[in-house]
Amino acid sequence: MASRASRVSKYDTAERKRESRLGVSYKWIALSNTTLGATMATIDGSILLISLPAIFNGLHVNPLIASNSSLLLWLLLGYMIMSSIVVVTIGRLSDMYGRVKIYNLGFLIFATASTLLYVSSYLLSGTTGVISLIVLRLFQGLGGGFLIANSAAIITDAFPAGERGKAMGINQIAAIGGSIAGLIIGGVLSSIDWHLIFLISVPIGIIGTIWSYLALHELAQIRKNQHLDIAGNITFGIALTLIILALTYGILPFDGQSTGFSNPLVEAAIVAGFALMAAFVYIELKAKDPMINLTLFKIRSASAGFISLLLSAIARGGLQFMLIIWLQGIWLPLHGVSFENTPLQAAIAMIPLVVGFLVAGPICGYLSDKYGARIFTTGGMLLNAAGFIILASMPVNFSYLPFALTIFMLGIGQGMFAAPNTAAIMNSVPPEYRGVSAGMRATLMNVSNVMSIAVFFTVLTIGVSYTLPSTLYAGLSAQNVSQSVALQISKLPPTSALFAALLGTNPMGALLPQSIQSTIPPANLNVIMGTSFFPNLISKPFMDGMHTVLYFAAALTLIAALASAMRGKRYIYKMPDRLAEKK
Repeated sequence: MASRASRVSKYDTAERKRESRLGVSYKWIALSNTTLGATMATIDGSILLISLPAIFNGLHVNPLIASNSSLLLWLLLGYMIMSSIVVVTIGRLSDMYGRVKIYNLGFLIFATASTLLYVSSYLLSGTTGVISLIVLRLFQGLGGGFLIANSAAIITDAFPAGERGKAMGINQIAAIGGSIAGLIIGGVLSSIDWHLIFLISVPIGIIGTIWSYLALHELAQIRKNQHLDIAGNITFGIALTLIILALTYGILPFDGQSTGFSNPLVEAAIVAGFALMAAFVYIELKAKDPMINLTLFKIRSASAGFISLLLSAIARGGLQFMLIIWLQGIWLPLHGVSFENTPLQAAIAMIPLVVGFLVAGPICGYLSDKYGARIFTTGGMLLNAAGFIILASMPVNFSYLPFALTIFMLGIGQGMFAAPNTAAIMNSVPPEYRGVSAGMRATLMNVSNVMSIAVFFTVLTIGVSYTLPSTLYAGLSAQNVSQSVALQISKLPPTSALFAALLGTNPMGALLPQSIQSTIPPANLNVIMGTSFFPNLISKPFMDGMHTVLYFAAALTLIAALASAMRGKRYIYKMPDRLAEKK
């Protein structure tokens, strides 16, 4: 057997030959194109969160009516749901038929869907217009899934092992930074013309499609005589769909309760989803060419990376959602900002989180190439746990500077974790499994975000529902609202109030119909509809729920830190002789 030095020498020689054949500049072309694709995909995943009020107003649909709640959820989460369901299958297809080929197809789908979205936003309105946007967003999410599933694999193919952390750092910064930048972009564009929210993706999608087709080359060795695991793909797709739909509809109130997890359909979907997921594992263990090769989890660095990624994404995804409700529903109105202006102001207030990520991501990605991922991923998760605990100690009406410094610290922690963890996963798996590994990583990210929003929002809603009715009744009665009307309003589900805050609408306007507003003395109505009435009412019950969410997030990141610490020494799969090398 060749010595360690011999194997390393053969690997380095192969890397030099590859660079000589393609040119040193190719790896930067691959990085820039895939970063453009991943960034646009993640921007479109979050751009609607701030833009929803303008979109629904432009389409003349009230999203706070009970019958329209599902439209609100699907327009908000449909893109992410579609991406979550398809990325592992796409990654498997990429390993079989070529990553660049599948990636190029994804850019084409994304560009086409973006163009149709923009056209549809002008042609249709009302409920039909919303449904059209939902369907096209699903189509766009499919294209985004193609891009996200292949970006990390294409970068890994293009860069030598000693530079992948740096490359992943740049890519991850753009991708995760894009999800936060989407909030700001959506707020700015919707304040100008809400149609621009869909237009922005069109030229980038077209340019990216042409550029990727002309510039990218297939470097991975395509595995011949491989077959698509049809049974595994179908089982996994149905299982994941049922679980995500159950979590999504569990947010909505049901039968007089604040959440829908007691809905028999939701319960059945959860049970069936997890049963099918168990069946999927059995199918994969027996399949000749499995969709997911479960032996990858025997690679310590990869399994630790996947576990810590899952936990950190759950902690991070819903937190961003909760912080926006905190800012829009309470903190900004208490500081005199009108509810209509809170979405954009909330996005601006979150900028320190982006800056922290931008600072730490490339630096830690670069350093992880030299020192390995463990110290950075573990340290990043510990920093995040500390940040969550600090946020939990803050009063509801905090001073902005400590808040900004804390979310900056959270951004630093996320930046320390993201690129080194991704590089460690992609370095440790065999080249022929890079596509499916990148797809698994993307699936964990997307599913964790949906799961996190569902779980955190449910915890928050339950916490609010315990005390909000009595607080709302007392507050309305104090403003000369009749006891019968105050009692009626206090029984409304808190979900409506939280959704209203998220949409930049005065929650009291959502809770008080116009017919009831006309019965309230004008002076009292001005107080009720002012910027401080609802925030003062909801602040205590909101923070009770928020504390639970933040401590839960801190616990998840501590477990993620433990998983990262157990990843072992740096592990790099050596391609020329298919031997793994431990450093």
